[in-house]
Order: sequence, then structure tokens, then C-alpha cells
Amino acid sequence: MKLHYSLSIALIVLTLDLTTKYWVESALVYGQQIPITSFFSLVLTYNTGAAFSILSEASGWQRWFLSTIAAGASIVIIYLLNKYKNEQLFCLSLSLILGGAIGNLWDRITLGHVVDFLDFYIGDYHWPAFNIADSAIFVGAILLIVDSFYNKENAQNAQEDANKTSGKEKAGKL
Repeated sequence: MKLHYSLSIALIVLTLDLTTKYWVESALVYGQQIPITSFFSLVLTYNTGAAFSILSEASGWQRWFLSTIAAGASIVIIYLLNKYKNEQLFCLSLSLILGGAIGNLWDRITLGHVVDFLDFYIGDYHWPAFNIADSAIFVGAILLIVDSFYNKENAQNAQEDANKTSGKEKAGKL
């Protein structure tokens, strides 16, 4: 996948993420919940920490720590997208992760927290609220796992083919 395609996918994710966050912040007040189904609501909440609100109780240093990690990861991802441009599933997964990472990085730098609004639950048990960026990162991570199995299987098949070819060459020399 050419680098500009990968970056375009990341830009689409980023645009969807920032647009939905802007819409939710303009439509809801902090903590307001709008039930959509018996298991899903829209709710405006802020996360100053990482996934599952890890570090959210810290004194503020986490904003810049997590921003630095996201910025560094984004640079590494762009490098990997360019280096492995022939690996389409790998590049698609990294593109989703990149778009999500930049979306949350934007929030963290400009607002000091990440805007979350998707609230899934069963009865009184609520999954931590999340956003489009988090969803893209999750889907990208799943695709990376799928890609790792696919590439492992291809590598094993290539090795088996190489062993068969090597065995035929040795038999021909005898």
C-alpha cells in the first residue's frame, strides 16, 4: 500500500474522530447521558489518563508523558508504513492505529484530556467510555494480530516449499 494511501486512511480516521468529538461536545454537557438502546448510550466524559483511565488520578504529568508516547509511536508507525508498503493488511492496521493515536494526541495536547462518548453496558456494568480513535486503534490491533498469523502461515509454507526444493536438488545430485 503506497504511503499516501495509508496516510489518507489515517486522515479519514482522524477527521471522523475529531468531528464526532466536536459534535458530542456541542450537543451534550459533561456527564450527560442519552440512552440509544438498552445497552448503549452517548455520554460526554473526559479521560486524563490512558486506556481504562489508567493514570487519570495522576497530578498532570501524564498529559505530556502520554503525548510523548503517542507522538513517538506515530513517527515509528509512519516509518513502518513506508518500509512495509507491500504488506497491505499490516499497513491498513497501522493506518487505523495512526489515525486513532493522532486523534487522541490532538485532544491531549489541546484540551488536556481525551473526549470519550461511546458508552456500552450490560445492566449496571459499564465498559469504560471510548471514542472513534479508540475504536480505530482497537480494530487496527486486531488486524495486526490477524496479520501476524497470516504472515506466520505464509512463512511456514515458504519454508516448506524451500525444503522440498532443496530436497529435490539433493536427490538429483545423487
